[in-house]
Amino acid sequence: MQTVSKAKSHGGIQGVYRHTSRSTGTEMTFAVFVPPQAASGPLPVLWYLSGLTCTHANVMEKGEYRAAAAAHGVIIVCPDTSPRGEGVPDEPDNWQFGSGAGFYVDATQAPYAANYRMASYVRDELPELIAAHFPADLSRQGIFGHSMGGHGALTLALKNPGRFKSCSAFAPIVQPSTADWSRPALEKYLGADPAAWRAYDATALIADGARFPEFLVDQGTADPFLETGLRPGLLADACADAGIPLTLHMREGYDHSYFFISTFMPDHVAWHAERLKA
Repeated sequence: MQTVSKAKSHGGIQGVYRHTSRSTGTEMTFAVFVPPQAASGPLPVLWYLSGLTCTHANVMEKGEYRAAAAAHGVIIVCPDTSPRGEGVPDEPDNWQFGSGAGFYVDATQAPYAANYRMASYVRDELPELIAAHFPADLSRQGIFGHSMGGHGALTLALKNPGRFKSCSAFAPIVQPSTADWSRPALEKYLGADPAAWRAYDATALIADGARFPEFLVDQGTADPFLETGLRPGLLADACADAGIPLTLHMREGYDHSYFFISTFMPDHVAWHAERLKA
C-alpha cells in the first residue's frame, strides 16, 4: 500500500492511499479519515460509497464528514467507484457506465468481468487492507452512500447483515433493475436475464427475503432524478411489506448535489455512531 497524501484535520488524519487490487486487477485509490480517538484503541468503521462519475475525492473534499467523525470517534473509508486505467474496458462518452460507474457489482459478462468486481472489492478486499493498516474495529461496521453508492450500500447491507450493523443512504437508486440510468449498466455487467440483476436491486432483495434491522434515507424534493431514477417510494413500499423500519426524510428544496449531502452528513454520521457503539 502506498500513501498518496496525509493531512491533519479536526485532530485526526485524512489520508489518501493506493494499492494494487486482486479484485479489479488494477491500481485502486481510496481515502481514510482516522479521528483522534484512535490513539486510545481501535474504532468502528463507516464505509461511504460514492455515486456516478465520482472518485474517492468528491466526498473527501465536499462531504464535510470529518468534524462529525472526529466528534463521534468513527473511521470513515471512501473507496473509488470503479476500476480505472489502461486496458480497463470503458465507454468514455457514457457517464452512466464504465469508469466512475461500477455500480458495486461483480460483473459476469465479458469484457467487464475481469475488472469490474466492485462488490468483492468493497466487501472483502478493502476491509482486509483496512484491518491490516489502520486502527479499525471491524466487528463494528456501518455503510452509507449517495445515489449509485446508496444503491451499493443498501444491497451490500441486505446481503451481509452480519457484517454491517447500520446502513443509510442519500438519494439512493432503490430499484436499479428498472431505472433508466442503471438498467443498461446492469445488463452490460450481468447479462440480459433480469433474474441476474435481482442480487443488486434493494427492492428485489427485500422481496426475495433479505432483511436488515433498519434504514435511514435522505432525499431532496428538488432532485432532478427523483421520479425517473431514484424513486424512494419503492423502497418505502418494500420495507413496509417486509416489516423493515425505514426512516425516510424528504428534504424540501434540496437537489442531488454535495450541497445536499453535506447538509445532512452530520446527522448520518451521528446515527451510525449511535448504532456502532451500542
